[in-house]
Amino acid sequence: MRVLVAMSGGVDSSVAAALLVDRLGAGQVVGATLKLWGGASDSGCCSVADTEDARRVADRLGITHHVFNFSADFDERVVTPYVEGHARGTTPNPCIECNRHLKFDRLVRRARSLGFDAVATGHHARVGVGASGRFELRRGADAAKDQSYVLSMLDQGHLARTLFPIGALRKDEVRGEAARRGLRTATKPDSQDVCFIRRDQGRDAFLADRLQLRRGRMVDGRSGEDLGPVDAVELVTVGQRRGMGHGTDGRRRYVTAVDIGRRTVTVGPPEDALAGEARLWSLSWVDGPPAGLGDGDGGGDGLAAVGQCSAHGRPVPCHLLRAGVGGLTVRFDRPERRVAPGQTVALYAAADPDRVLGSGIAR
Repeated sequence: MRVLVAMSGGVDSSVAAALLVDRLGAGQVVGATLKLWGGASDSGCCSVADTEDARRVADRLGITHHVFNFSADFDERVVTPYVEGHARGTTPNPCIECNRHLKFDRLVRRARSLGFDAVATGHHARVGVGASGRFELRRGADAAKDQSYVLSMLDQGHLARTLFPIGALRKDEVRGEAARRGLRTATKPDSQDVCFIRRDQGRDAFLADRLQLRRGRMVDGRSGEDLGPVDAVELVTVGQRRGMGHGTDGRRRYVTAVDIGRRTVTVGPPEDALAGEARLWSLSWVDGPPAGLGDGDGGGDGLAAVGQCSAHGRPVPCHLLRAGVGGLTVRFDRPERRVAPGQTVALYAAADPDRVLGSGIAR
């Protein structure tokens, strides 16, 4: 078996490559670093230093290392939709779209063309095989580092050719392996931010350079009262509380809706930031739509499941019901924070909450 392992220059992918060398031999493993962002970077996996770290680790392991320039695809599939989403008043998740279009599409196609049998990454997730013989996507063993949320768009075709070598390890075990092997990334901090946005720049400045920002008005969702100006409606997100001030009762205001066309941001007290359901589109299923989905038009409780609305969000019980053609309603068992349009909701099995069912994008 020949495996192409994506090496970002971090400790997780370094140890993933090392474990594959142990298992398959150095001659069967090749490292690849993806050059994705063509601009300056100081916060992700696209810097010159990260590429050099990956190369040095590959040398230490005795494996070949390549750099693939996918920057044009990254700009088209990740950066441009991110900017355009904000211009429409949505909040896209660029890391999920990078996984969808680059790591598990563009890279997989490149690996196939070069004769590799599988692609491996350093994600904290696991691939299993269920009783039916079908592949399963499961949470990583380290709950604090689990990355199944950002992989929840993977399907049977992806999982058949994907390996997650560190998925059964805790983060401290990963770092211990790296230290034992003398890998230079053993103590390297984890990447925390969007790779194409510099820390000294921030999201607002990045977007201000790429789209026309327009002033708007803040409106009380209950009384309709005009509460004052908003510097840029395109920079406001549903659920946001920063910069929204306080109500007359002294409680903080939360954004409950953004209307780009009317240039209005609707706000309300904390309870108005909650919702009983979320509507999802652009659905992805690990193994097809699960049996037992309810009919949103015909009533019924729907399929019991567990939803996760952000990468580090708290898993919450919910029920799933079909919503028209190609849509899904996630009905929370109790009201939860509103899901911003453009964000992904990952869905897990109620009886086995480590097993991913699929995901969809909120509208």
